[in-house]
Amino acid sequence: MFIMQTSQLFYGSDAQLLAYGKEVSELLNSESPEDWAVELWSMFGGFMIAQKELGFSSEISNTFFSFRDLLFFFEKIEKIRHDRQ
Repeated sequence: MFIMQTSQLFYGSDAQLLAYGKEVSELLNSESPEDWAVELWSMFGGFMIAQKELGFSSEISNTFFSFRDLLFFFEKIEKIRHDRQ
């Protein structure tokens, strides 16, 4: 069994994939995907504002792309939920 993630394949046992699914389900049950997106924007905005105090970070592009991927994830989840209704 595998999961397609961007251009990579992730192979895992059924038990491992079920465990991931359980964790994701618990995360999504704590707030709606829309609320998570708002929270992510808030966190990233605060991080960007703090850059003056924190100084230069060579990892800022990685932070941005991780943030972008998380937003895309929650957008996909919302689409899945919407399509099931």
